[in-house]
Amino acid sequence: MISLKNINKSYTTGSNSLHVLKGINLGIEKGELVSIMGSSGSGKSTLLNILGILDNYDQGEYFLDGTLMQNLNEKKAAYYRNKMLGFVFQSFNLISFKNAMENVALPLYYQNVARKKRNLIAMEYLDKMGLREWANHMPNELSGGQKQRLAIARALIGQPKVILADEPTGALDTTTSYEVMKILKEINESGITIILVTHEHDIAAMTNRIIWLKDGIIEKNIYNGDLKAFREENLRSGGIPKPQNHEIMI
Repeated sequence: MISLKNINKSYTTGSNSLHVLKGINLGIEKGELVSIMGSSGSGKSTLLNILGILDNYDQGEYFLDGTLMQNLNEKKAAYYRNKMLGFVFQSFNLISFKNAMENVALPLYYQNVARKKRNLIAMEYLDKMGLREWANHMPNELSGGQKQRLAIARALIGQPKVILADEPTGALDTTTSYEVMKILKEINESGITIILVTHEHDIAAMTNRIIWLKDGIIEKNIYNGDLKAFREENLRSGGIPKPQNHEIMI
């Protein structure tokens, strides 16, 4: 589904250049549930922005479902985002002056779906998230958990092949975080690939693979069989287990 080959990204401010991603090689298969971890400044957000076609890379190749994502103008980038990707954010990114139904229906507006039809489809997705009765409520009338379920419904309505989630539980309490992860895991079981950035070890341990970034490189891939050890090691030390190899799935 996703293939990154030697991805490099730098940012220049004045005469200073910061090399953020340093030759990322990564493959993510269709239907995987993957988390990206690492300390602040490790390159997590930059990597997610490149995957979401929100930022360009300087060198390398990014294939999304077999199509090279490179040197796209904004119209073409928007086309692939609308066709292939759904987004879930820590801050929800809901439009404050639109009600729940209108927020969920928004991606279909950009796909030129007629208003009546997109609202009917939005109601179906609100129903799936247990929010039908909140359809006419504004975002400020919803709890944090309801807002995130609303954001997930919005991400799903365009029938994406990949959902990118940036700290989707970062603004939620533990109980609500686990409820949101349960929803994401159920979505993943339907065949949708999910990639999420998180700082929370317990959330990462609910995914099938953890990609650990450090200083712009992939330091370690932690797979299913190692997740228990990952969790136990972090309970003891509060840190990431020492990398044992540098093998990256391509």
